[in-house]
Amino acid sequence: MLINPNGFREYDARWLYKKDIDLLGIESLGKGLGTQVIKHTEKKNPRIVVGHDYRSYSEEIKKSLIKGLLSTGCNVEDIGLSLSPTVYFAQFNLNADGLAMITASHNENGWTGVKMGIQKGLTHAPEEMLELKEITLNKKFVSGKGVEKEIKNFKKIYIENLVKKNKLNKKIKVVVACGNGTAGIFAPETLKRIGCEVVELDCNLDFTFPKYNPNPEDLKMLNAISKSVKENNADIGFGFDGDGDRVGVIDNKGNEIFSDKIGLLIARNLSSKYKNSKFIVDVKSTGLYQKDKILTKNQCKTLYWKTGHSHIKRKVNVERALAGFEKSGHFFFNKPLGHGYDDGVNSAIQICHLLDQKNKSMSEIINELPNTYQSPTMAPFCKDEEKYDVVDDLVKKIQKIKNDKFKIDGQFIEEILTINGIRFLLNDGSWGLIRASSNKPSLVVVVESPVSNARKEKIFYFIDDLLQKTGKIGKYDQKI
Repeated sequence: MLINPNGFREYDARWLYKKDIDLLGIESLGKGLGTQVIKHTEKKNPRIVVGHDYRSYSEEIKKSLIKGLLSTGCNVEDIGLSLSPTVYFAQFNLNADGLAMITASHNENGWTGVKMGIQKGLTHAPEEMLELKEITLNKKFVSGKGVEKEIKNFKKIYIENLVKKNKLNKKIKVVVACGNGTAGIFAPETLKRIGCEVVELDCNLDFTFPKYNPNPEDLKMLNAISKSVKENNADIGFGFDGDGDRVGVIDNKGNEIFSDKIGLLIARNLSSKYKNSKFIVDVKSTGLYQKDKILTKNQCKTLYWKTGHSHIKRKVNVERALAGFEKSGHFFFNKPLGHGYDDGVNSAIQICHLLDQKNKSMSEIINELPNTYQSPTMAPFCKDEEKYDVVDDLVKKIQKIKNDKFKIDGQFIEEILTINGIRFLLNDGSWGLIRASSNKPSLVVVVESPVSNARKEKIFYFIDDLLQKTGKIGKYDQKI
């Protein structure tokens, strides 16, 4: 049996299949998860919803996981080929006690993983991941006999649920890009049925991902969408990730709109109807939420929180926030708009409502926001076993820089947020972020300035200089 302990991440599990985990390792993970669900639900035969993405090996991995779950006494309800949000929705729809989705999301081919949850609308938090790791690696399994049941045509139930309450008043022309990932059989159909004219881009399923990884933060994917939007004179372009829980957005002129700013537009749109609401955003998100005039007028409050779909989901749940937005493209809509989990297709629908309700183009709507100069999310390589220590050291260094009143491009550090790595705010509203990636051997760097592109770059050079001096940083995936 092979199972690399490093595969247990902050809020899900990811491994390179066969190099870091084999089928017996997956079966053990199933036994661990089954034991954990039985412990938390105090049921002898809890019901677990299981689904898988379109990677070539996902189905065999799912079968091994199911074998492990059944051996603990869990009853399994298999909904087949799915998006992560389809499995999240199925837990509500089928009133199940837990869920497991076989996916490595947007990771490159060769990766596999599992997103898991017990409480409805939530996925595992770090504490639950640690507990699962401990049960699995120490083989503290319970024994029982579960029953497996196949749920047919669940895709239809999921799509129907999204369509029935979201019909549009006017025809919106959208480019739908899926990077040959699983969203290709969900997103185009759903958007057509709410009233969109859909131009499909790489929506046929192909687990080799021949053009680029289905990742709405990937510049190759964004450039392909931009080109298609301009060629087809579309109103908007959407890019979905491999398991359909994220969406990236390109406006009608072919420009990328970072998801944190899309979130702010949606929050503004919702705030007039839902006054006194709370919104949760991750630490990678734009600083514009803090002093937004429309949110302030409607007495809405924004809280910055830890990056990661599981963290934001939980914070939305705990704070009873109306919605949550992550810069990576995870959007979370709580009651009455959703069940609180992240769903890229539902997010695209909410953006279509924004266009439907305003007699303006997407580029005109985004121009209503104050201008800022934002970097993409940049990920320099850093070993899994070193990345958290590197960030801890940088937190101390930047706190000292603040205390010593050292200037960055002529600006003092005014405020520091250490809820997730370190986000430092300069006195002109510019900021920089360094944190450890939750699911890859890398760090995450983001910078933004409301002042100028030059200041944005100076902040990045300041961060990069600190990183290079550690001697533990490798190549960036992309750089400004």
